[in-house]
Amino acid sequence: MVSIHEVAKHAGVSVATVSKVMNNYSDISSKTRNKVNKAIELLNYQPNVVARSLVKKRSWTVGMFLLDYFTNPFIAELIDGLRKSLEDSGYDLLFLSPNLRNPDYTFTKHCLSRNVDGVVMFGVDRNNQNLLDLLQAEMPTMMIDTDLLGPRTGYVTADNSQGAYLAVQHLVELGHKRIAFISGDLGCLVGQTRFTGYQQGLRSSNLPYYAKYVEVEDYSIEGGYKAMKRLLQLPEAPSGVICSSDYMATGAIEAIRESGKQVPEHISVVGFDNTFYAELSMPKLTTVNQNIASMGIRAGEHLIRMIENPDYSPPTEVVPVDLVVRDSTGVYMEQQ
Repeated sequence: MVSIHEVAKHAGVSVATVSKVMNNYSDISSKTRNKVNKAIELLNYQPNVVARSLVKKRSWTVGMFLLDYFTNPFIAELIDGLRKSLEDSGYDLLFLSPNLRNPDYTFTKHCLSRNVDGVVMFGVDRNNQNLLDLLQAEMPTMMIDTDLLGPRTGYVTADNSQGAYLAVQHLVELGHKRIAFISGDLGCLVGQTRFTGYQQGLRSSNLPYYAKYVEVEDYSIEGGYKAMKRLLQLPEAPSGVICSSDYMATGAIEAIRESGKQVPEHISVVGFDNTFYAELSMPKLTTVNQNIASMGIRAGEHLIRMIENPDYSPPTEVVPVDLVVRDSTGVYMEQQ
């Protein structure tokens, strides 16, 4: 088995330098870092993870509590970004079940029993007592799309308000005035901020807000379908609809088709996420691009800094969004 001394000799550097490169120290030049990494790759050097753990008192493992399905394309892209940032720094990702049958077995105990260095949370109720206890336990933690802060807890979210605002502005520019909003849970950060952006978009265009044009459902295809069916029953149905996820938009489009109307000829539809569903949709979906993978990457990078530097302040980061215009939105045409 190749040793660290052989890597150092091949790269023409000291053992200490090889160790610094492997542990991502910032005081190593790019030229030296590249030499060491090439030597590691050429010699197929496998660092002794157990030894590293004993020296640094780390497991080089990050846990993730996840309350959603892996089949959700948003989750898949989020995990992809998170895993990439962790792997680049030598960490593994371990999925932890938040559904603990033993009431005495808390999130904190779960993390300690798995010996994780830090944890990422997504989709866990902000009022969950297990979560609140974990935040107070000072375990390095990054929340995604939940604005909770603790002594060692920060969060990353997309600029959801701006995303909904851009969606409204896009429909207004196409001549739409009756713009509906299919929302997720209004009690959470994502739901609140997207709803706020929707209202701001209407106000900035001098359009009235009508509660009848707002429907709340879960973020599923079925949720979008059911909400759209209700909107279609209104005496004056909307000509444009903003959905809080691409999944919801897919369901909404199906409901519109079933009613005998077409997208975008009769009703324009905007999604939110820009997952691969947006490209596969018929028609291709205009949607708010959340830069999902970037959210995962940034959560991982912040978490690693908290793990490796006890003085690193828990961050709050809002990732910029943009609107991707495709075929599901069109110029408003007065219906006869």
